[in-house]
Amino acid sequence: MQFTVTDAPARERFEARDEAGVVAGVVTYQLTGAIIVYTHTEVDPEFEGKGVGSTLARAVMDDARARGRTVVPLCPFLAEWLVKHPQYEDIVARSTRKVK
Repeated sequence: MQFTVTDAPARERFEARDEAGVVAGVVTYQLTGAIIVYTHTEVDPEFEGKGVGSTLARAVMDDARARGRTVVPLCPFLAEWLVKHPQYEDIVARSTRKVK
């Protein structure tokens, strides 16, 4: 199954749709200048385990890179996905603050 990911800026989210146009999942965001904060990833239960989350993650990161944005991954799913995909590290903002 293939999914198409598009930006829906009026809703502040990216949407993954299946071949029939059904929304399979979304990544919500907040955009301020060149900084984009990805806040939440949600996959419809009907589409879980079919690669929707990973498809969304790759698409939103590729979009951020293409637009010259810095990414702040507040979404736990996306933050974990980025650990496994270090090729995006150069566009991800990371805290340098040490936790005591």
